[in-house]
Amino acid sequence: MATAPITTSLTERELRAWSGLLRTHALLTKELDAELERGHGISLSSYEVLLHLMHADEGRMRMSELADSVILSRSGLTRLVDRLEREGLIQRCTCPSDARGFNACLTDAGRERFAAAQQTHLDGVRRRFTSLLDAAQQDVLGDAWERVAPAGSSSDEPCTAS
Repeated sequence: MATAPITTSLTERELRAWSGLLRTHALLTKELDAELERGHGISLSSYEVLLHLMHADEGRMRMSELADSVILSRSGLTRLVDRLEREGLIQRCTCPSDARGFNACLTDAGRERFAAAQQTHLDGVRRRFTSLLDAAQQDVLGDAWERVAPAGSSSDEPCTAS
């Protein structure tokens, strides 16, 4: 079985693909975050937490599951949950199946803030990303991302926010 040669740098093609991903991710998250902050007083990370809770059974998730679902460290999630709780958007509630554990539970105010921010976020994604690509390009990218990071394959991988 032949092995790939070991090189000390990326090829031009590899570098273009990799740096393009990093540059695009940084630009889009910065712009989408700023737009949500301006329009709704909520960060992109907060939006992602609310998104996961909106799609969870009864609007609640175990803290450990939520940490696995978002693009934050566990300590970063704890700080974010603290802030969302102070803002009244979520609350910590006991876990029905484990009295020692806690769930993050979406409040009515959290549902309202998410609903208000959702269209702004989706419009921003379309304006800054999907509208710049035709359907075939969207398919190619979707297939590539699925190949690199299959949905549900690891707790360290991002979940798409829609």
